[in-house]
Amino acid sequence: MSKATPATRALAAAGIAFTVHSYDYDPGAERIGLQAAEALGEPPQRVLKTLMALVDGKPVCVVVPSDREVAMKKLAAALGGKAAEMMKPADAERLTGYHVGGISPFGQKRRVPTAIEQAALAEELVYINAGQRGLQVRLDPNAAAAALGAVVAPIAS
Repeated sequence: MSKATPATRALAAAGIAFTVHSYDYDPGAERIGLQAAEALGEPPQRVLKTLMALVDGKPVCVVVPSDREVAMKKLAAALGGKAAEMMKPADAERLTGYHVGGISPFGQKRRVPTAIEQAALAEELVYINAGQRGLQVRLDPNAAAAALGAVVAPIAS
């Protein structure tokens, strides 16, 4: 498994300190984020999942703890919209350049507005997908939010 991905290259170019961690990805897992947390031996609130959604029909990236769900109304409000819905997996892959289960908010083919769950910033370090199934970067969540120009808001339920 290559540890150099568009995500790790984007983080390095931005001067963000991170470490790369691999784990055994289970494509049959019911909840991929929780499976990643378990495989890494980390509490689920420290392993963030990256999801792609639409707010008023426009693509957005959403980063929330793996044990939480996105509150669509809160997401829409945080990004100045009226309605939000999850993006279809094939559309997410086309837009980001990553495969579902390996989508990272960093180094996507096209930069889109990003929202991060506010509670994640209370953690000293978090894990975020590194752009490949079974690969995570560990970094300061505040640095991640700054690098992404993310909106930080209570968007999870």
